[in-house]
Amino acid sequence: MSPQTTNDEDLEVWIDQELCTGDGICAQYAPEIFELDIDGLAYVKSEQDELLQAPGATTRIPLDVLTDVVDSAKECPGECIHVRRVTDRVEVYGPDAEDA
Repeated sequence: MSPQTTNDEDLEVWIDQELCTGDGICAQYAPEIFELDIDGLAYVKSEQDELLQAPGATTRIPLDVLTDVVDSAKECPGECIHVRRVTDRVEVYGPDAEDA
């Protein structure tokens, strides 16, 4: 079962580059959110389409791409994509999420 989230709850995503394999699955699923940099690792992008390279940088997930971002987290071979609630920073999808 998936963790419970409500439609009006803001979610954000971040990538742990130390675990990133550079596979690029995330950028294929959700190019609006993820991009591979010249170092071969994936990063999240801001709402202004800027690559966010600071460690632990987060970006909010628009509802229309949420499924793609969740699928990216599930399929990521490096298990480095973390989706969490903005309000309490609890991970709802990704390697540290607790199953409901």
